[in-house]
Amino acid sequence: MGDVGFARAEVKRARYAVAAVFAVHGAVTGSFATRVPWIQEHASLSAGQLGLSLAFTAVGASVSMPLAGRISHRFGSRTALRGLLALWTLSLTLPSLAPNMLGLCAAMFVYGATSGMSDVAMNALGVEIERLLGRSIMSGLHGMWSAGALVGSAAGTLAAHLGSDARLHHALAAGTLTVLGLVACSWVLNLEPAADEEPPPRFALPPRSALLIGAVGFCAVFAEGASLDWSAVFLRDRLDSSAGLAAACTTGFMLTMAVARIAGDAVVNRFGAVRTVRWGGVLTVLGGLLVVAAGHPAVAMAGFALMGLGMAVVVPLCFAAAGHAGPNPSQAIAGVATITYTSGLVAPSLIGGVAQASSLVVSFGVVTALALGLVLFAGVLRTAERGGTGAEVSRPAAGVPEPRP
Repeated sequence: MGDVGFARAEVKRARYAVAAVFAVHGAVTGSFATRVPWIQEHASLSAGQLGLSLAFTAVGASVSMPLAGRISHRFGSRTALRGLLALWTLSLTLPSLAPNMLGLCAAMFVYGATSGMSDVAMNALGVEIERLLGRSIMSGLHGMWSAGALVGSAAGTLAAHLGSDARLHHALAAGTLTVLGLVACSWVLNLEPAADEEPPPRFALPPRSALLIGAVGFCAVFAEGASLDWSAVFLRDRLDSSAGLAAACTTGFMLTMAVARIAGDAVVNRFGAVRTVRWGGVLTVLGGLLVVAAGHPAVAMAGFALMGLGMAVVVPLCFAAAGHAGPNPSQAIAGVATITYTSGLVAPSLIGGVAQASSLVVSFGVVTALALGLVLFAGVLRTAERGGTGAEVSRPAAGVPEPRP
């Protein structure tokens, strides 16, 4: 196959298309999260049964994510992303249809599997576009995911307020998001491997570089998951805040992360990935200390907002570093994603266990201590700095699949 290049306009168009894909992916998550109480009531589940069922999301994602590289190799990046994203958006309909715990476990496994595979595929494409543009874009792409999640959450909140059946709500949302996703995928870059390139293994342990990068992502996602799930509880139980103020703290945390991610690429392009993550870690630690020391809701809310600001760009930069670290971006990204998914699964339950044994203050002391890992180990992301600069737009970078018309 000849060396066919991309025009600059084509790469820019593909960047916006992938950004739309990220937003669609996030909207599915937001649409689901707001209707969990309805799903729990419909399936007649206790809190423990619901927690176990939701854990199958991470199980499905962890099992399936290594397959994404194989699928992209077999069908090409555009076709693979189109199919995987459609499976993910359509899987939104499954949880609300589950009549019991067993059905919900199966639904969440499929939901997590399709989420994980499409997640890897879209991040791998984002890394390739970043390589071709020669500047950081991954933070902005993840910011679009956060924005999509907020839109999906707002629509879900309205549907819940109106008392609509989640089955109908999710069917309409899935249909709309599937169409939007298919349209967006029509404009992403179409890449296929070189003729002599070996297909990636169906299942493989992540490379050592992905393990180190994933450890940094673990610290960030642990703090993110703890803050999302426990910030409102902290304000309510520790500081005797009203339910409305407690909920506003969580919403403020999400908004801070979304805004920081959208603006984060300018910071990364100016200061580099390593310094951005290191100083972000400093902000996260300071925010955690404010939370731990808080005697007033305003102080705790400021601490959570500071944590959101500090950790916002870490996961996007971890995916970027993984994609630039070796010849197989999908495999490395899948390894990092698996570690971060595990962190997101472990964090809420570990925070609850520590709080049960001691207090929520001690729990967020643990979060603050882990956030120090961002400061100490940011250097492992140096590959993102090397990979995100100096790329030529006129031709694919070394090891990048060639375009297919």
